[in-house]
Amino acid sequence: MDPRLAQLQQLLELERLEDDLFRGESRDIGSPQVYGGQVLGQALKAAYATVEPGRTAHSLHAYFLRRGDFNAPIVYFVDRSRDGHSFTSRRVTAIQHGEQIFNLSASFQVGQAGLEHQQAAPPAPPPESLGDGDLFGPGLAERLTPRLKQYFLHDRPFEFRAVPPRAPGLPERMLWLRAVDRLGDDDTLHRCLLAYVSDFQLLSTALLPHESAFIGQRLVIASIDHVMWFHHPLRVDDWLLYVTDSPSASGARGFARGSFYDRSGRLVASTAQEGLMRVLPPTS
Repeated sequence: MDPRLAQLQQLLELERLEDDLFRGESRDIGSPQVYGGQVLGQALKAAYATVEPGRTAHSLHAYFLRRGDFNAPIVYFVDRSRDGHSFTSRRVTAIQHGEQIFNLSASFQVGQAGLEHQQAAPPAPPPESLGDGDLFGPGLAERLTPRLKQYFLHDRPFEFRAVPPRAPGLPERMLWLRAVDRLGDDDTLHRCLLAYVSDFQLLSTALLPHESAFIGQRLVIASIDHVMWFHHPLRVDDWLLYVTDSPSASGARGFARGSFYDRSGRLVASTAQEGLMRVLPPTS
């Protein structure tokens, strides 16, 4: 397996300390704090470890409470809130340096048939017709600071193919993504990895109309909450179209939402996030 993907899989392998207590390692990928997708993926993996086989995650709701320290491990405590006939509920608290940094509520369901409909996937060129191009628009990457370049442009366990925008500055984005190598058929792993990658390029959609603040480094950016719904089985090692938009930014917060479609146009997952976008006063 590609070493980048193998390292990410290892990052999601938690050490079990007690029946409902787990420890995960952290990793510095260039963000000022622990990457939010890492905590999402690890917390979901911890919850899965306490759920009986045959139940899959269909939704998660998470809050980021404090900055995570990527130089220290994170402890995850799972509260077994409910084990019902069809649904299982879990609450996960992430602790670092004796303080809560994150909490997550997740719901799992036994597979059931029912009524179905979905919003159609927007038209997009196939990923094979797109290059590993600039995710930020022409020339923008060259103006990022070294730290932001490390975060946005470092060699990742996922590859991305950006669809050209309809017009500059619109708060919307489409990109294809997939893991850099093939994975096994473990549905839990695929859902945890999608949670991991869902945090990438989501809140930044709300920054697209505000390039000057982003480039000028007068902005504090941090995730506040993150929500996901899983609609169908999925594979992160096959191309997924990630369609994001930002309907609103206000009160020093940006709101963004996203949809994941597979190659057939099936909507496999949805996500939404609100994050801090605080403009700092100019330095003298």
